[in-house]
Amino acid sequence: MHTDEAIADHPELEGISEPLIACIEDCYATARACTSCADACLAQENTDALRQCIRLDLDCANVCVMTSTLASTQTGSNPEVLRGAITLCALACRLCAEECERHAPEHVYCRTCAEQCRSCEQACVGALQTVH
Repeated sequence: MHTDEAIADHPELEGISEPLIACIEDCYATARACTSCADACLAQENTDALRQCIRLDLDCANVCVMTSTLASTQTGSNPEVLRGAITLCALACRLCAEECERHAPEHVYCRTCAEQCRSCEQACVGALQTVH
C-alpha cells in the first residue's frame, strides 16, 4: 500500500501534497536502506573503518522514521515542527550519503544506501516548499 492510498480516507484530510507523500515514502525506504547498510557494515571484519558509516546510518534511519511519522499525521497542524523535522532529515540524509559514498567503491550496500539517501534528501527539499 502506498502512502496516498493509506491516508486517502482520512476524515480531516483536505489533500496532502504529492511532494509530501513522496517525502514520506522516501523516508520509510531510506530508514530501511540505512538500517540494512549499518547491519552489513557490522558484518565486516574491520568495523572500526566503518564506525562513522554505521553511526550516520543509524542516525539517518532514526530521523527518517521520525520524519515520516510526523508527516503522516494529518489531524491538527504543527507546521513548524514538521518543517524542522524535514530540514533535519535532509541534513541527516546528506551526511549519511556523503559517508556512504566514501565506502561505495568497496561495498555495494553503501552505494545503494547513498543513492537512497540522496533521493530522500531531494524529496525532503521538495516537501519543504509545501508545508505551511
